[in-house]
Amino acid sequence: MSKQGGLPVIGPVTGQGTVCCSPMVREPLGEEDAAELSRMFKALSDPVRLRLLSLIASHEGGEACVCDLTGPFDVSQPTISHHLRVLREAGLVGAERRGTWVYYWVLPAALAKLSALLQAPAVPTAAEAKAGA
Repeated sequence: MSKQGGLPVIGPVTGQGTVCCSPMVREPLGEEDAAELSRMFKALSDPVRLRLLSLIASHEGGEACVCDLTGPFDVSQPTISHHLRVLREAGLVGAERRGTWVYYWVLPAALAKLSALLQAPAVPTAAEAKAGA
């Protein structure tokens, strides 16, 4: 990690250390990659889950206790637990029980996969295109 903090920058990798997928603008997505990535996007399509992921990622130390995640929402604790389970099953967060509490953290490799898929080449503005011609 850099001295500035934050998550380390890593490439899009699978559990075997191989590249997951190319950006959609380079080549079509394979069936297996599409199924895995659609589970992640589906999990993130809910506003509560998207906010939970953001809360976990931005929490001091990079992990958050479930006890810290229930306050900001107008839903019950069992509903928060359901949303956290969906994020975990989609491969976006990891979790560990410590005593009576469960702690969650974002899995950087999962975010890298999503990010790599959506990367688009920089499109020059009209002015930049004229200047380069």
